[in-house]
Order: sequence, then C-alpha cells, then structure tokens
Amino acid sequence: MRITVETSVAAPIDQVWRAYTTPADIVNWNAASDDWHTTRATVDLREGGAFSSRMEAKDGSMGFDFAGTYTKIVEHKRIEYAFGDRKAEVEFVPGPNGVVVRVVFDAETTHSVEQQQGGWQAILDSFARYVEAKKKMP
Repeated sequence: MRITVETSVAAPIDQVWRAYTTPADIVNWNAASDDWHTTRATVDLREGGAFSSRMEAKDGSMGFDFAGTYTKIVEHKRIEYAFGDRKAEVEFVPGPNGVVVRVVFDAETTHSVEQQQGGWQAILDSFARYVEAKKKMP
C-alpha cells in the first residue's frame, strides 16, 4: 500500500529544495511532534548516495535511525529513495503561491495507515513552518 502526504510551502523552490536536502536544515524540522527531535543528519544528494537522520525522543527514552539510498534526483523537481525494502518519492511542484511538496511512500506493517500518514504529515507540516519562518529571517 502507498500513502500520500503533502503540504504547500510559501517560499521559492530553491529555498524549499535547499531546506529539504541540507543536513543543517533537516535537524531543525524533521520531527513529528515537539517531544522528538533529529540529533544528526547526513545527505549525499546523488543517485546511489546515502542519507541518514537520527530521530530521538527529547527525554532520551527512545530513538531510531531513518536511512536509505537515493535512487533518482531531479533538482528542484523530484527525489526518489529506497529505505529497507520500501520506497518513497518526493515531488516539488512550484506554483503561484509557493511550492507543493508531495511525498508518496510504501506503508509498513507495524503501525496503522492512519499513524503512518499522521506522522509523515506532521513532519511535512513542520518542514513548511520551518521554511516559511526561515524565509522571513534577514
């Protein structure tokens, strides 16, 4: 089963792309809730390159690595990657009011579809808030 989440980001495509693919930015937005955070991220943004994010509960009670390999990169348009035996695609669609970022991913069997969709949507919403707030900084 495939799950789709998306958000609209009121910022230019170059800023959206950079925030999505730069480790220093990823650690600022990659969390589904305020009690979690990403402590480190690595990105080798090329086909065959690896990425990894360490996500941890702020109270130190648990954490996990989200890692995979990029399978297709089309700058400012599309990122495809494999993580474990699953795949995901991220689409960047510029429009008059910013950029729609759409993520389609293979569901896993441990958590409900609603939990997975909610978690990934929360991360994408956090991404949009981060980019829009960063855009306003001098």
